[in-house]
Amino acid sequence: MQKLNFPSCNFRFKNSENKTYIFDQIRKKFVILQPEEWVRQHVISYLINEKSYPKSLINIEKVLTINNLKKRYDIVIFNPDGSIHITVECKAPSVNITQETFDQVARYNLSLKSSYLMITNGLNHYFCQMDYENEKYIFLQDLPPHQK
Repeated sequence: MQKLNFPSCNFRFKNSENKTYIFDQIRKKFVILQPEEWVRQHVISYLINEKSYPKSLINIEKVLTINNLKKRYDIVIFNPDGSIHITVECKAPSVNITQETFDQVARYNLSLKSSYLMITNGLNHYFCQMDYENEKYIFLQDLPPHQK
């Protein structure tokens, strides 16, 4: 897998039936290593190790329904009160981050109502704080660290 624009990480891998698997520390199981999963695992490591978010507040790949369509978010970080603090959309490194990508996350966020958004393909990262009152994004240099 290619080098991504994240701090280096120590991952656990296993091979089975000619497939490579990576251990997901949130789901506590090995998952097939695809390019998007490679990005997702780097984001998880970044959130835990660099931003100090507890594993207990991180949720991976759950289904949500938007306009009667089933969609699946990549990563959300909850606040202790159960509201959503950050929504993360991961793309494979070969996928360019476009307006369409932002629109996808914005549609998800209509239901999720998170305070922050992160969109990444592992090479380029975009961070936004939501300004619901003025209906706009405020672009940031990085996500805030976990407030203990």
